[in-house]
Amino acid sequence: MTNITIVWLALPFFIGFVIYLLPKLARWLALGIALVSAAYAVQLFLDSSPLNIQLLDNFGVTLIADRLSGYFILTNAVVTSAVVFYCWDSGKTAFFYMQIILLHGSVNSAFVCADFITLYVALEVISIAAFLLIAYPRTNRSIWVGLRYLFVSNTAMLFYLMGALLVYQAHHSFHYEGLRGSPPEAVALIFLGLLAKGGIFVSGFWLPLTHSESQSPVSAMLSGVVVKAGVFPLVRCALMLEEIDPIVRFFGVSTALLGVCYAVFEKDTKRMLAFHTISQLGFVLAAPAVGGFYALTHGLVKSALFLTAGILPSRNFKELQHQPLDGQIWLALAIASFSISGFPLLSGFGAKILTSKNLLPWHVISMNIAAVGTGVSFAKFIFLPHDKLSWNRDRVANADGETREQEDGRKKLQPGFWWAIFTLLGGLVVANIFYYEAYTLTNIIKPLVTIAVGWLSYLVIFKKAVLKLPNQTEKFDHLIGVMSLMLILLFWTIWTRTQGYALA
Repeated sequence: MTNITIVWLALPFFIGFVIYLLPKLARWLALGIALVSAAYAVQLFLDSSPLNIQLLDNFGVTLIADRLSGYFILTNAVVTSAVVFYCWDSGKTAFFYMQIILLHGSVNSAFVCADFITLYVALEVISIAAFLLIAYPRTNRSIWVGLRYLFVSNTAMLFYLMGALLVYQAHHSFHYEGLRGSPPEAVALIFLGLLAKGGIFVSGFWLPLTHSESQSPVSAMLSGVVVKAGVFPLVRCALMLEEIDPIVRFFGVSTALLGVCYAVFEKDTKRMLAFHTISQLGFVLAAPAVGGFYALTHGLVKSALFLTAGILPSRNFKELQHQPLDGQIWLALAIASFSISGFPLLSGFGAKILTSKNLLPWHVISMNIAAVGTGVSFAKFIFLPHDKLSWNRDRVANADGETREQEDGRKKLQPGFWWAIFTLLGGLVVANIFYYEAYTLTNIIKPLVTIAVGWLSYLVIFKKAVLKLPNQTEKFDHLIGVMSLMLILLFWTIWTRTQGYALA
C-alpha cells in the first residue's frame, strides 16, 4: 500500500505535464485521475488500520492515510469529476485541465500530510494552481481577483512557515505532534496560516469575493475542496492532540455563526454561497471526530450549487423572484438546498445528526442558531418561482454559466451540466445510505423543526429585509490588518489554554 500511495500522489503531476504532449486527451486524462483518487479513497475505507509512511528520516516527510483522509480524498475525486463533466464541451484548453489536475493532486497531498513542511509545499502548489484557474479568463477583473487571492495566501503562509520553524526549534521535528510542548507563538502562527487558507472566521474574508467572481467550475473547486486543504490539518491536529481540540472547536462555532450571519442577508447568489461556505467549514471544525463526513457532504452540495447558480438568469435574488426558473434547474437547486439544510433522505441529514451528537454542551445553542440560519439562507433558492417540470426543453449554456439564445428563442443546457449535477446529487443520495442508523423518530423530527423555523423566518422576516452587513473587512487593504488582529487573538487563546492544559 505504501508504493501505491506514493504512485497515487505523483501520478497527477506526471499526467498534468503529459497533457501538453497529448492535448486532445486532456478531458479524459483529468477524468481518469479523479477516478483513480476515488478508487484510492474507497481502499482507505476498506482498510481497518491507517497507513503511516515515513520517508527520508525522522525529520523528513510523514504521511498518514486513513478514513479521515478517505472522506476528503473522495470529496476531491467526486468534485473534480463533476467539474470535468461540466467543462466537457466548453472549449476549455489543455492548460485549464492541466491546472485542474495539478490542483487535484496538490489537494490530495494536503489530505495525507502529517508534517508541517510537506503541508507547506502542498499548500503553496495549491495557491499557484488556484491562482492560474481564477485568472484563466485573462480579463483585468479575473487577474486582479487571482492576484489578490495569491497575495493573501502567500502572506498567510509566511506566518505559517515561521510557526513551523519554531516547532522544529522546540522538537527538532516538523510532525504535527510537535505542537504539544511548542511555544504559544508557534501554535498561533501556524493556526493563523491554516485559518486564512481554510477561510475560517474573520481570516476568511478574502473568500466571498474570490469565490463569487471566479468562473462557476472554478468556484465549485474552490468551495468544494480547495479551502478544505486548510481545514483538514486543523481537524487532524484536533484529533491527535486533546489540547488543540478546544481551540479548533472554538473557531468552528465562531465561524459557523459569523458566516451564516452574512449569508442570511446577502442578496447575491454566489456571494451568499461563498459566505455560507465559511459557515459550513465551521461545522466541520466544531465536531472534528465526524468532520470528514460533513466535509464530503458539504463539498458535493456546494459544488452543485455553484455550478447551478452559474446558469441562472441573474445573480440577484430580488430579480430571480420575478422571473420563474426552469423546473429542472429549480429541482437541482432544491435538492442541494434540502441536503445542506439537513432534510432526510440526503447525506446532509446524516452529517447534521452526527455533528450534533459530537458537539460539546456549550456549543449546542450556537450551532442550532447556525442551523436555523442555514435554513433561512437556502429558503432563498427553494422558494424561487419556477415552471412546472419539463424534460424536453431546449436550453443551452456554456460551462461558464453564460447562456445564449437559440433561433427559436429558447435555451438549452449542455449534457455536461446534467452529468455534473447527477454525479454530485447522486453522491448525496448514495452517501446517505451509509448512515441509516440516523433514521430514528427523534433524529428526524429535530432537523425538520429546524428547517421549518428557518423557512418561516425567511418568509416572515428575511425575504423582505433590506439590511446589508458592511464589507469593509473584505477590502484588500484591510485583509492583512485582520490577520494581525487574529494573530493577537490566537496567541491569547493558546496562551490561556497552555496554562490550563500545561502544554509547555
